[in-house]
Amino acid sequence: MKYFQDYKGLKIRLTDERRAHIFEHPEMVPMEEAIVEALLRPECVIQSRSAEDTQLYYRYYAETRVGGKLLCVVVKLKALDAFILTAYLTDKIKKGEVLWKTKP
Repeated sequence: MKYFQDYKGLKIRLTDERRAHIFEHPEMVPMEEAIVEALLRPECVIQSRSAEDTQLYYRYYAETRVGGKLLCVVVKLKALDAFILTAYLTDKIKKGEVLWKTKP
């Protein structure tokens, strides 16, 4: 298990099982450091519309195995725990309440 910190100083864990799930996808294999960066310096954080205890951290990467994409790190927040559910590359930010955004 690994622990990371987000932009607010929140301690977020990544279990070995969730890590294995993320890196089953070949395009995600070189993105481990990017996951850490997306948590610490996201460009945008969205409240999930489907789960009130889940937030989506986004950061754009110009060079991935599949071209320029947004990395989305999905974090579940419980009362005394926060952990990464998954992470994936995408073309667009999901709809939902913007909880945080970098200044232009």
